[in-house]
Amino acid sequence: MLALLGLPGTAHAQNVTWGVRPADSALGEKRPNFSYSVAPGAVLTDALAVSNHEKRALTFAVYAADAFTTSSGQLDLKAAGEPSTGAGSWAAFEAPAVTVPAGQTVAVPFTVTVPADATPGDHSGGVITSIRVEAETGITVDRRLGSRMHLRVAGALSPAVEIRDVAVHYDGTPNPVGKGTARVEYTVVNTGNVRLTASHSLRMRGMFGWFAADARTEPIPELLPGERVVRTASAAMPPSGRVSAEITVTPAVAGGAELKPVTATPGTLALPWSAAVCLLLVVCLVLALRARAKARAALEQQRIDAAVAAALKKEA
Repeated sequence: MLALLGLPGTAHAQNVTWGVRPADSALGEKRPNFSYSVAPGAVLTDALAVSNHEKRALTFAVYAADAFTTSSGQLDLKAAGEPSTGAGSWAAFEAPAVTVPAGQTVAVPFTVTVPADATPGDHSGGVITSIRVEAETGITVDRRLGSRMHLRVAGALSPAVEIRDVAVHYDGTPNPVGKGTARVEYTVVNTGNVRLTASHSLRMRGMFGWFAADARTEPIPELLPGERVVRTASAAMPPSGRVSAEITVTPAVAGGAELKPVTATPGTLALPWSAAVCLLLVVCLVLALRARAKARAALEQQRIDAAVAAALKKEA
């Protein structure tokens, strides 16, 4: 059972309680969600069990929608007003609404029609119940509860992941011997046709592999085919001339074995700018002192030459 939306409302709105789950049938019992292995063009019938925990009858809208992964890594389903073009458009209920008596559970049938030209691999959506509740303040709250639906269409499976849009930035420090911050931004993309989970790590290194450090990374959520997630990680690094990052992503088919790791090794300059500025100032000071010494020597030579010339003139 997946809570899809719970907007804030009054206690009256929040007291509406119900549950959904896949109905027990020849397709399975006590299923956590709807999961099918199908061929292109297949048609199957299933049902969503809707339980009303109130002491009054409730009427729910029922519909199907495409699934997507939110920026926080949670699986969600498109709202009723958003068009579905994937698995959500394959499922249809017999009626747009169902009334469930108080304290009862009703099995609401729906049909899944797989297109004849459906591509092989995983397609995800869900079936949703929705009820609009008006609070005492007059605010209408749309509450949704649904169950996931995963379909694997027969054909060649090609799990794959890529690391894209990698960029390394280095923010130095005024302290010549202090540490700056190396920051890495990258995108992990599911380029295959099956759902993937992934673990990943990021290791920073200075020039010649010095000052190695592991950066703390955020988990990667389950990615549906074609989906991506952006991640940023950082670590304290001294300005060793150059900083490189080794990103390693190890994907796995959802519920299956791990695949071959994918790596990326971007880098950027990490120069000790404060030390370079100090060195430049020292060089400028040395050059200025040398120029001043040369000027003084030239003036002294001119004085000597003038004195010699005057003496020779007097003797003549």
